[in-house]
Amino acid sequence: MRKVLINAVFSWKKARKILNKANPKERESFVQTLKLLLDDATHNKRILIYIDEAHIGLDTSEGYGWSVLGKRFWVSSHSPGLAKVSFYGVYIYNYGQVSIYPYDKANTENTVEVLEKIRQKLPHQNITIIWDGATYHRSRLVKEVANKLHIDLQALPSYSPDFMPVEHLWSWLREEICYHTCYNTKQQLIDEAQRFKKRINLNPINIADRLWTKTQLNQDEEKMRFSM
Repeated sequence: MRKVLINAVFSWKKARKILNKANPKERESFVQTLKLLLDDATHNKRILIYIDEAHIGLDTSEGYGWSVLGKRFWVSSHSPGLAKVSFYGVYIYNYGQVSIYPYDKANTENTVEVLEKIRQKLPHQNITIIWDGATYHRSRLVKEVANKLHIDLQALPSYSPDFMPVEHLWSWLREEICYHTCYNTKQQLIDEAQRFKKRINLNPINIADRLWTKTQLNQDEEKMRFSM
């Protein structure tokens, strides 16, 4: 059977998940809006910022690494429990810079505080924030504060995390500070995340490369989607 499949030009590969509840028309409309926003950012007419949250535990993540051939690769864990830190990842597209804000949880109040920090950091610029449809992103208080701070909010289309470059930031962070590492306290994890942020911000070009922004749709993939 294996030979038959190879001769038929098949290969063994890891499957990738496609969220077929995403609406192709909404995604196409978002791409057109995004291109306009990116053009404004390129010409310094506005600051484009992506925000996403990640909830990261203290226990180790099992990543890849070198090990003796023929022997299992064990990673030690002292079972620190289920404690997690909710990080807000902020990617300032124009500058190729990131901020990582730690909280006990992601909610309306903490989201408002992040918006205020962004406005304090960029007091005079036109700002557009792109984020997903989390309930606290859509709360009335968040919308009121964003309006008061003169920050425009642009929601991603539903079931479309592929448009969120901060997802790549979380993968990067986990590779750097979570693989094969256990933390005793939340503060230790927070401190390491801040050192990671400072380190990567030294190279904006590398950030722009790792946190690439999707601006085109693969029509073959879009045909596999359907909206429920």
